[in-house]
Amino acid sequence: MALIRADVSLKVRFDILVSIPGVSQITAFTLLIEMPELGELDEKAAAALCGLAPISRQSGRWTGRAFIAGGRPIVRHALYMPALVACRFNPDLKTKYEDLVKAGKPPKVAITAVMRKLIVLANALLRKNRNGHQNSLDQNGYSRGYGGSDCVSFKTVGRYRQMSA
Repeated sequence: MALIRADVSLKVRFDILVSIPGVSQITAFTLLIEMPELGELDEKAAAALCGLAPISRQSGRWTGRAFIAGGRPIVRHALYMPALVACRFNPDLKTKYEDLVKAGKPPKVAITAVMRKLIVLANALLRKNRNGHQNSLDQNGYSRGYGGSDCVSFKTVGRYRQMSA
């Protein structure tokens, strides 16, 4: 923590990561250490770099099940618990998780999708230099923390855009 307080750019990046609902200080430390290029990548590269991009198996007409592999397993392991927390307490990611489970996906696959959304969100917020969650609510009681459609496309972003217009 002393090293992060000493470096202004690390402090800003750390504060952005911790502002994402579900991401703890330990997860933010892991992301800063293991993925220093986070914030400079596109969303597919960020997901692939931590091993959360789906890889399809197919040969001719045969199509197998998709899986995740490669990447940096430390980051993938560090994102598992924040994904579980986000599935319970982050309204957008909770909706995503529930939609996937209702569509017939196994719960572990849905959690992996939430992990991928978390890393994409972290990458986008670091790229835009914005906080992930502000505790302010608008007059209708909706949280306005994700900064609009240029961060991550969630279903509720349109609702935020309509309220700010």
